[in-house]
Formats: sequence, C-alpha cells, structure tokens
Amino acid sequence: MEKVEYLGQPNCRRLTNGTVEAIVTTDIGPRVIRYGFVGADNMLAELPDDAVETEFGKWKPWGGHRLWHAPEAMPRSYVPDNAPIELETKGENALRLTQPVEKQTGIQKEMTVSLDPNGTRLTVDHKLTNRNLWDVDFAPWALTIMNGGGTVILPQEPYRSHDDYLLPARPLVLWHYTDLSDPRWKFLSKYILLNVDASQEEPQKIGAANKQGWAGYVRNETLFVKRFPYSDGAVYPDGGCNCEAYTAGSFVEIETLGALAGVPPGGAVGHVEQWYLFKGVTIGDTDESVDAAVEPLVAQTGTS
Repeated sequence: MEKVEYLGQPNCRRLTNGTVEAIVTTDIGPRVIRYGFVGADNMLAELPDDAVETEFGKWKPWGGHRLWHAPEAMPRSYVPDNAPIELETKGENALRLTQPVEKQTGIQKEMTVSLDPNGTRLTVDHKLTNRNLWDVDFAPWALTIMNGGGTVILPQEPYRSHDDYLLPARPLVLWHYTDLSDPRWKFLSKYILLNVDASQEEPQKIGAANKQGWAGYVRNETLFVKRFPYSDGAVYPDGGCNCEAYTAGSFVEIETLGALAGVPPGGAVGHVEQWYLFKGVTIGDTDESVDAAVEPLVAQTGTS
C-alpha cells in the first residue's frame, strides 16, 4: 500500500499484491480509478476531462468505479463527489473510503476496497447510510466505467424446455432509447454480448435480473469478471434489475444494483462486488466460443 499520484489526483492510494493493482482516490470519491495487471493497461476508463452540468454543480465521471443510490434521477443521482473523503486503513491490503454526507440528499456513501494477497480478486464492499431524520427508499448502485473498445458479456438464464417449466426465467428491461436491432448487440442462446464502438454515439442500455451472479468484459484479450448477489424475492430497481450494461460511443458501463429498501434514519444498506482478471482470453461471437473461453474462468471465481 502506498501513496501515489494518478489521473491528476495527488493523494491516491495504491494496493498491489505484485500481480494486480488497484488505485483509489482520496481527494474525490469514493472512487476506484485503476484496476489492472501490474504494468498493463487499466481495465477501467480514465475520463478526467468529462463533466456533466447539474443544478448542484459540475459532476465528473472521472472514469473507474463509483457508488450511487438508485433509482436514477436528475439531479439527485448526480450530486458532485469532487471533495476530499475520509481514508481508513483496514489491515495490510484494505482501505475504507467514506464520503461526507451529501447535503442535498442526506445520504452518505462508503466503500471498503480489499485486495487478496495472491491472485487477482478485489472485493469492493459498498455501503449507503441514511443520515436524514426520515425514512428513505433507495438501493445501492455500483457503476464501473470500463476502458473502451471491448465487449460486455451478460449470461442468459439456463435453457429449460416449455414442457419442463412454464414460468418466465427473469425480466429483461429496455429503455426508451434501447434499439435491439443495433449491431452492437448480439443475442446468443447463452449470452448477451454488447460491443463497444467509438463510431456509434447513440446510447444503448439493457437491464436484467441476473441470477447467474456475474458479468464480464473482455478487452485486448484480458477478461474482467465481476460477481455480485441476486436474492430471490427481493425487489430490485428499474423493473427488477440487479445488472445493467450501457454504452455510447467509446463509453461503456457495467452496473450492478442491490435490492430496494426503506432505510430508516441511521440505517444502512450494503452491496458487495468481487472483481477478477484473466489474461489471454478471446471470446469470439458464438455460444460455443464464449463458453470455451469464459465458462472455465468464471467457474474459478466461485460465488459471491
């Protein structure tokens, strides 16, 4: 663990086990702005110059990974996080990052980021606390902006015949701007693929109840996998989504969500993701090729 400058931020902290490294910010955030193999490309996007103007001020995506509270709304979701945060060391390879209470919403964001001593697993534990004097309904929403030029991989639910099972497998949710005829989408029997194309600026987004508990992104033969929970019977935002993918031009996000809850004053909700990286992965564009490349690697990650 060491103090480093990264992406124009002078007071970042770097976690590494010699195989992978993660860099978090302390002057803004909470944010994870780098995750990758040591000496290799950042799997997360780097967008230091982008900004969105809101009535609360200038919100900057920065790139990397952030925490929001769902469902999305303007300007509530876009409260700027450009101020210093509290940093607490948790053991040799873990950091707790706590944002001051958002004065506009009364909600406090927190991430605890921990890196395994060996391998590539990075655990990101998200927490939202209601600091208002009244109940608030919300869900934790973890958004990871990936480095562009790759392909998102979302698993479909396992096949079951009509004779075997009559009820639906899971909701698949579309936005008004979602165009399923867009060539960036490829719907296979076992996977949904979303290719990132910098020349295609029109946004695309899809959401699902992802009961398989993982999503992936492959870029330059490096596979990023994030694992996350799904709870039967829970009510999720956006029509029942715990996993969403979005792209516009070179911008691409893999998003996961926790269950909606009525959170009392002082109460909190949590949401845990586990991240992994694998080298030398080429997925192709068929069920068979994706299976051969990805299925054995996802099996190594276990369950969240």
